[in-house]
Amino acid sequence: MKKYRVNVNGSLYEVEIEEMQAPATMSAAKPAAAAPAPAAAGAGAKVNAPMPGTILDVRVQNGAKVKKGDVLVILEAMKMENQIQAPCDGTVTSVCVKKGDSVETQALICTIA
Repeated sequence: MKKYRVNVNGSLYEVEIEEMQAPATMSAAKPAAAAPAPAAAGAGAKVNAPMPGTILDVRVQNGAKVKKGDVLVILEAMKMENQIQAPCDGTVTSVCVKKGDSVETQALICTIA
């Protein structure tokens, strides 16, 4: 058994994984239910949360064209709404948060290429 700590949308989970080697004739077992994985990061510049908080609104989606300074998400922190803006022109290649998510400092919000 190997123990791992997994961070899923700001929540820390401890999981144990047993390493097994199945014989070639054995059929694959159904995987056990697991916590949903966070969205995969896309290529390009990473936009990270500058502080911990809650995502109030997501204003972009994958494939959206953005200009430097466009608002990507609204992050509530310490009862204030903070606009998280695009650091560059480009196309959103991934959005890793959704409305209502709690994020920690430096959590990946989205990527822009």
